[in-house]
Formats: sequence, C-alpha cells, structure tokens
Amino acid sequence: MILAYCNQKGGVGKSTTVYHHARAAILDGQRVLVIDADPQGNITSVLTEDMREGDVGVADALSSRSEDTLADVLVPGIWEGLTVAPTVGDNLADVRNELVISSEPGRESRLRAQLGAIQAEYDLVLIDCGPAIDPLTISALTAAEAVVIVSQSKLWSVNGLAKLMTTVGQVREHYNPQLTVAGLVLNAHEAHTLAGGHWADELTAAAEAAQLPILTPPVPKRQAIADATETARGLDEGDAQARDLTAIYAAHIDQLMKGTAHV
Repeated sequence: MILAYCNQKGGVGKSTTVYHHARAAILDGQRVLVIDADPQGNITSVLTEDMREGDVGVADALSSRSEDTLADVLVPGIWEGLTVAPTVGDNLADVRNELVISSEPGRESRLRAQLGAIQAEYDLVLIDCGPAIDPLTISALTAAEAVVIVSQSKLWSVNGLAKLMTTVGQVREHYNPQLTVAGLVLNAHEAHTLAGGHWADELTAAAEAAQLPILTPPVPKRQAIADATETARGLDEGDAQARDLTAIYAAHIDQLMKGTAHV
C-alpha cells in the first residue's frame, strides 16, 4: 500500500504521524519505505543517520537534470525493516521550482513510475508531503494509492478540508483516477477543552458529510509523542505512559492496511 500524508497547513503533526505510523508498521513486521517529499526534510532527519548536505535524495530522482532514480537514492532507516528516500539540504525546493516552470510531459508521474520499479520490495510506502499543494504534493498524490489527511481540532482544519479534497478530486481527474482517502487522523486532540471538543465535532461532521473515513482513536496532545520523534525513539521504547500511546498508532496501521476506518 502506498500512502501520501497531506495537509496544506503546517504544524499539524504530519511528519510526526508518519514517524509513528512507520514505527507501528515495523513493530508489526512490515517492510516499510518512507519517502521524504517535504523540502524541509524533517522526517529524514529523524529516520536516518549520517546524512549530509550534498548526498543524493528524492530531489535527484525527480529532477530531469539527474540520471538518478528512486532506487539509487534509498538509504537504510534507523530501524531494521525501514528504508528511506531522503531529502537533504535545499535540493528538493529547487526541484519544486523546476517542476513549476517545466512543460515536460509526464513530470507529475515521474515519482509513480520510479516507485513502480521498487514497490514490490515493501509492504507499506509512506510519502511525507510538504505543507503546501504544490508540484511535489501533486507528484506524491499521483504516485499514491490513497491519502492520509492529518488534521487538528482547530477552525482552520475544518476550513482547509474542503480545499484539500478539491485538490484530491483534481488529481483523480487528471493523473490518478484510483486515488482514494484512506483516513483522516485527528492529531494533538485536546478532548478536555471546549474548543477542542467543538472543532473535533465540526471536523468529524465535515468528514462524514464528505464520506471520508476517520482513523480511530484520535491522537491526544502528549509531550511523549513529540519527545519520541525528536529523540528518534519509538514510543514502545519509552516509559509506561509513552508505551500506552503505541496502541493508537498500531490501531491506525491496522485500519489502513485492512481498510476498516469508519465513515
């Protein structure tokens, strides 16, 4: 399964969700490939070691000026069973600009074609997209089987959902007719606050109206989740409170793989 993690708004915990979903899948015995399609390179910085500016990465695979393919840029991840297609330095931002001005036919499908050559080696491919609907995100959505939308219980999350679904619809129409939405993750949820409860209800209602599956349970706002990501550790390697949170991401992976997220 190939999943693209998207939200045009930054700061919603998208890369953190990719990180913990990757860990949950590894613990489940799956072979996982994470593709860092975010120019910020956040997921590369925590899932790889010893990457240096100038190393080859996703930018080289997507650029028409390079002969490297996705297979050429893969590196081992920090856990056994994990492989990463990394982003280092400013190269991917440069390629994004290249894609904006390029008129080359099929440029949106370059990632899909290259991924098709290697995807049989993995059980799960997670593509971390940047916080924008740009050519890199379009390339990721073109390559993916399904989208995972990471959102929060905030006003702009509700407002942004329709815009993101418009983009998904456009990608279906022009590049990838089979693209679906695998699930919506309600992240950093503060159920004990009035605002959190209100906007969670609004977001859930909007998702259900659009027939978008929702991954359960929601992810609570916990410092342990951020701490595990920043220290490149699994929640299962933390204290008792951290270990309790592993069940949330394990449940998400189970729902994504089986297609059992509820609408």
